[in-house]
Amino acid sequence: MSEQTLDLRDIPAPERHPKIHDAFADLDSGETLTLINDHDPKPLFYEMQAEVPEFDAEGYEVEERGENEFVATLPKK
Repeated sequence: MSEQTLDLRDIPAPERHPKIHDAFADLDSGETLTLINDHDPKPLFYEMQAEVPEFDAEGYEVEERGENEFVATLPKK
């Protein structure tokens, strides 16, 4: 299984979701997109769950590694 990582902390907020959707679309089935973010990406989870059929919501994981560091794993079906 292949993995791609995006560090979103230095990307302006309005540019984040389009960048995430583009990177996720480039993945093959079974691959994973890992995000490093400065806040809990729960709204993104709901957005992906509602709008992206290839998103494996059951395989989604998020880990808080520090005060402003959250690492989320978005697997593709």
